[in-house]
Amino acid sequence: MNITNNTILITGGGSGIGLEIAKALNKSNKIIIAGRNKEKLDSVANGLENVFTIQADITSEEDVNALVEEIKVNFGDLNILINNAGHAYTYTLSDNSDTYSKASAEFETNYFAPIRLTEKLLPLLKNQENAAVVNVSSIVAFVPGSHIPTYSDSKAALHSYTQLLRYELGKNTAVKVFELMPPLVNTDFSAEIGGKENGIPPSEVADSLVNGLINDTYEIRVGNTEVLYSNFFTGSEGAFNVMNQ
Repeated sequence: MNITNNTILITGGGSGIGLEIAKALNKSNKIIIAGRNKEKLDSVANGLENVFTIQADITSEEDVNALVEEIKVNFGDLNILINNAGHAYTYTLSDNSDTYSKASAEFETNYFAPIRLTEKLLPLLKNQENAAVVNVSSIVAFVPGSHIPTYSDSKAALHSYTQLLRYELGKNTAVKVFELMPPLVNTDFSAEIGGKENGIPPSEVADSLVNGLINDTYEIRVGNTEVLYSNFFTGSEGAFNVMNQ
């Protein structure tokens, strides 16, 4: 895939992995970063070339509709959507963990929001010659972590959706569908689960995405995610083909 002269929307682009992706791609592309905090977005954008900001809470239908309209009006050449924004609670399952409320919030951000935004922007993406959707999932899409149980569930759901979206769009469109699957990453987002001590740099995840886009590697398994996959899940692609033949 061509990684220059693109117009790219990154949700959750004001920090962490999203910001590093913006840094990795901004010099040769037009980047729009979206997030809840406009002041934070503008602050990080000031130090980068070709980066624009849009304030939007992707869990709000009103905000998403406004975001999509602004994209259509001001960035009608959008051809890459990166669904990066995420939300997680650190806890363990028990009869008093308020699991339902936590799971609802995580799924709203990590699963339902990417589906809604992708669906609303697909008509625009389908009009471009070089187009892609990138969903950022996680190593826990393969195996759940006991300390982030329902976050793991939401990423497993996103992984399933991404596989099927790639399958369906591959039939009659030019839109490519990638999945970026990082392990533990050193960001504020993962600080509670040891990311600061044991996580890889977010720039490494961004670099892996760039390489994956260049080489049309549709499932970009970073670091320990690739180790886990190679040891235990190499037959999963065959299983998908059998289920969907």
